[in-house]
Amino acid sequence: MHLRKLSLRLRIFLAMILLVLLASILIAAVTIYQYNEEAIDYHNERLERKEENIKQSIEYAIKKTTYPVSTETMPLIFKDEIYEIAAIHKLQINLYDLDGGLIKSSRATFVTDSLTKCLSANVLNTISNTAEHRYVNKTEENGEVFLSSYSYITDKKFKPLAILNLPYLENDDFLNKELNEFLERLGYAYLVMLIIAISLSYFLSKFITKSLKTISDKMNETTLEKRNKKIEIESTSEEIGTLVRSYNGMIDQLEESAVKLATSEREQAWREMAKQVAHEIKNPLTPMRLTVQSFQRKFDPNDENIHQKLDEYSKTLIQQIDTMSSIASAFSNFAKMPAQQNEILNVVEITRLALDIFSEDYIVFQSEEQEIKAKFDKTQLIRVITNLVKNGIQAIPEEQFVKHINVKVFEENEEVVIEISDNGIGILEANGEKIFEPKFTTKTSGMGLGLGMVKNIVETYNGSIIFTSRKNEGTVFKVRFPKN
Repeated sequence: MHLRKLSLRLRIFLAMILLVLLASILIAAVTIYQYNEEAIDYHNERLERKEENIKQSIEYAIKKTTYPVSTETMPLIFKDEIYEIAAIHKLQINLYDLDGGLIKSSRATFVTDSLTKCLSANVLNTISNTAEHRYVNKTEENGEVFLSSYSYITDKKFKPLAILNLPYLENDDFLNKELNEFLERLGYAYLVMLIIAISLSYFLSKFITKSLKTISDKMNETTLEKRNKKIEIESTSEEIGTLVRSYNGMIDQLEESAVKLATSEREQAWREMAKQVAHEIKNPLTPMRLTVQSFQRKFDPNDENIHQKLDEYSKTLIQQIDTMSSIASAFSNFAKMPAQQNEILNVVEITRLALDIFSEDYIVFQSEEQEIKAKFDKTQLIRVITNLVKNGIQAIPEEQFVKHINVKVFEENEEVVIEISDNGIGILEANGEKIFEPKFTTKTSGMGLGLGMVKNIVETYNGSIIFTSRKNEGTVFKVRFPKN
């Protein structure tokens, strides 16, 4: 279930419950972390105190001994003393020589075999190379955690005599018991808080959403067809009151706007229709003008192909006149412009015919096949091609030296593809999403309806039109529609 689909009342309710749960989890996590840190500090400090006291006892034993004080005599000096010191401080004591070999232990003889007979090089290097001459190692055996400290025993001149090792068992039973008791009491406290939070959030969310529901119901009843009632709510919060006043003000403005809209709606509709009619009629007029000018410029009564050329010019003019006629008929009947006359066409031939009206010699037509059949309206297909080619011509600056427009027709995945590319200025990225919108244009003239109507025509035949463009490199339009 998505959160945005939940009601505001339920979201307020869940938010308060979640806040209490998160607070309880966070406090529990911080408490456990704090207890663990305190336990670590406690054991480290306790081991340091034990080590300091045992060293004092060892120093005292060294002072009162009659043996020469050296590493070799350490087993003799502490032959019996080590057991007394271990018993007093209730901690096992191990003595190693400076090379790491075990020389004396307070353990009973029958279990000393389990002790490490020689210290590792890491322990020896750490003791000798650190300022404190001390090393603490943490190990785990049979589920129990041990701290082992290693430090020097020195004579009066602070010359190292041996290495003192104190294995220390970390017994956390007392601390764990305290932690469990605290968490148990914390759990009871948050259970009570959770019950209070559920009750409070239920009534609070109900109070907040009651006024909002009244406003929502009024808004759902708001229409332009009838007179809308204003909202009247007493004893509400400042925010809700502001919302109510805004709604009531909107109702007054809505009534005024409805009157103005009713009077201007018909006029605006006719204006829009007039603009569209003018634009659609202007499209065939331009190629007709170009055809007549071309005929006038190239007419030669002595040309042996004069009759053929005259026939082609006549067909082009008749074709554009038919387009204008269909547009006028479509608008007069309030139908689509122009009405569809589906027929099986040779798209290659129709495309070539549509390009004949353009006199620009840099327009190149390509098609690997002589015939590609598809069901389409002939007039609308010509409108699609002429609109896109015309846009390509207008996209190329007049002062540009090299100009080219390529028109290519081919088949791909049971679809007909018409590709029209130019080397004009391209389409700005900011205008990419608006290029097919009605009335949008970057030109100083025209209504900006051409590409929008091209898109509508193509989509009517379950097709699509896309484009790719690069600044100052050109644009490629691709029109796709199914063959059947």
